[in-house]
Amino acid sequence: MRHDSEELVERVRGRLAAASSPPTQAALLAAVRAENALLGQQEVLDLAGRLNAEMLGAGPLEPLLAEPDVTDVVVNGPREVYCDRGRGLEPVDVRFPDAAAVRRLAVRLAAACGRRIDEAVPWVDATLPTGVRLHAVLPPIAPEGPLLSLRVVGRRPMSVARLCETGAVPADLRPWLERLMARRVSFLVTGGTGAGKTTVLAALLSMVPGGERLVLVEDTAELRPDHPHTVRLLARHANVEGAGAVGLDVLVRQALRMRPDRLVVGEVRGAEVVDLLAALNTGHDGGCGTVHANSSADVPARMEALGVAAGLDRAAVHSQLAAGVRVVVHLVRGGGRRRVAELAVVRRTGPEVTVEPGLLHRPDGHLVPGPAADELARLLEAEP
Repeated sequence: MRHDSEELVERVRGRLAAASSPPTQAALLAAVRAENALLGQQEVLDLAGRLNAEMLGAGPLEPLLAEPDVTDVVVNGPREVYCDRGRGLEPVDVRFPDAAAVRRLAVRLAAACGRRIDEAVPWVDATLPTGVRLHAVLPPIAPEGPLLSLRVVGRRPMSVARLCETGAVPADLRPWLERLMARRVSFLVTGGTGAGKTTVLAALLSMVPGGERLVLVEDTAELRPDHPHTVRLLARHANVEGAGAVGLDVLVRQALRMRPDRLVVGEVRGAEVVDLLAALNTGHDGGCGTVHANSSADVPARMEALGVAAGLDRAAVHSQLAAGVRVVVHLVRGGGRRRVAELAVVRRTGPEVTVEPGLLHRPDGHLVPGPAADELARLLEAEP
């Protein structure tokens, strides 16, 4: 009997389902061997690998997640699977038997994260034990069927040198980024979803001198700087009873008591903006984080919206932003390509803050000065 026989696979599934404990790698191999099928060693390993992907991994999506260049895998339905290999989403030849199979995978992956997804709570946003970020939604909020989105965190730290090689950062901009980190200037990395904000921030943090202590505050563990002294605080979602949640705003306050040389907020998107701005105005030089924004000019409006929602008045947001943040590193994504588009300066113009480009990275690869070029040069050439 060949290892790809559905009958054999079903019998092995039955053995594992009947076991009193969750399936493990060892249990998978034992269940395969217990069938006494005429299988060679490689066939046994192939069958165990298939069952491992189905019962412990991401099923038919597992080979895609294992590809070194894949950053995202999305499932729009049983016959609509896409992945991003750095060139934008493209269809792949992966299929599920039906929508029920997609739902079963979503439920199992959520359980692997210690979360649940069902009709009562038809969505989940969590991180798998492998570090892959999971987002799934079920009907009725996804009326056409279950939807899955898997984000693969970079398997190795990315350096600014590597970003220059890929064209994400022009070589002429690298010295400016080095001075940005050496001068301990507080900054924000901005851009749209999937623009590469986390990748660029991790690369910049890798340039921080080894004697400094980085304290990272994140919703999910995505930042992986190549730095010898890094500690991390992770937010916690509420349990099934709705209790036990720990938000980023709480973690930012805890991080301030951990003797950080650099306080880093992986993504500023809620009430934590109040504590971050306060920290950047109380002697914590070199602090940084990422913020979703369509352009660098939109950053003040974005921070204002977050701050006002968290209880700050508009004037306080602009005042603290002007005093606490000096530079914005803005990224764009187009045609599947991610790149640093601007190095901009935060300016105080009367009661409000504006962000003006200092250096512009054009799509043709050239670096050109912007309206705030002189101010950026003075800021990054100043002694720390």
